[in-house]
Amino acid sequence: MAERLTKVERREIAREKARKLQLEQEKREKRNRMLMIGGAVLLVLLVALAVWAIVANASKSHLDGVDAPAGADEKGGISIGSSLAAGTVNEGAPVVDVYLDFTCHYCAIFEEINAEDLSAMAEEGLITLKMHPLTLLSTDADGFTVQAANAAATVAEYSPEHFLSFNNALFTAFYEVYNRYIETQDTADYVLPSLAEIGEIASGVGVPQDVVDRFADATYNEWLTASTLQFRADGFSGTPTVIVDGTQLTGEWQEAGAIRAMITGE
Repeated sequence: MAERLTKVERREIAREKARKLQLEQEKREKRNRMLMIGGAVLLVLLVALAVWAIVANASKSHLDGVDAPAGADEKGGISIGSSLAAGTVNEGAPVVDVYLDFTCHYCAIFEEINAEDLSAMAEEGLITLKMHPLTLLSTDADGFTVQAANAAATVAEYSPEHFLSFNNALFTAFYEVYNRYIETQDTADYVLPSLAEIGEIASGVGVPQDVVDRFADATYNEWLTASTLQFRADGFSGTPTVIVDGTQLTGEWQEAGAIRAMITGE
């Protein structure tokens, strides 16, 4: 028969069990605290990494690493200086950025009102003009929007002295179609120039045939997509978007001579 424990012995055994339970509880609490601290540190690191990734991506241009025409900047702007050739600048002169789409009728109106003045100011050294061709209104690779913009970029690369005049001629061709459609309201009249006709427009302003032949290569379609994405990432939405020496215009460009007045202060 087992020897019965005394009351004192039972109390000591109970006390020892309680002490061991308390030690185990303290170990668990310590382990849980360490896990919580480790989790909090990991969470802070994850948040910091996420913030870093957001900032890094926000500062990265969509145009990084994309094949661009010569003279194009990190925002997709093709600069024009006093020689009126693409890729040239007037050092120290205010910059006029014009974001455009070749099937935007407001852009065509902008060109009709301001093209001559902008060209003259660039030639006089008063401004550096930067043209930003976009494909906001269509991403159809076989459509006029993309084909005209790619052709313009191709001319900027291979026949830069004809870039500005070709840009103007493309808008003239589009606006003729648009106005005819407005007059008749017949969709049959809204037929924009084909790739071959874009080539004829280019030849008409002096672009050499070997450059025209490059239009079919669609070399700058990716660059146009990236430029359009960057335009949206920069907080813009519609064309024409016109920025004069860092200040975005609203409706001022609709008045002939207004941009020159801003530049010259006259």
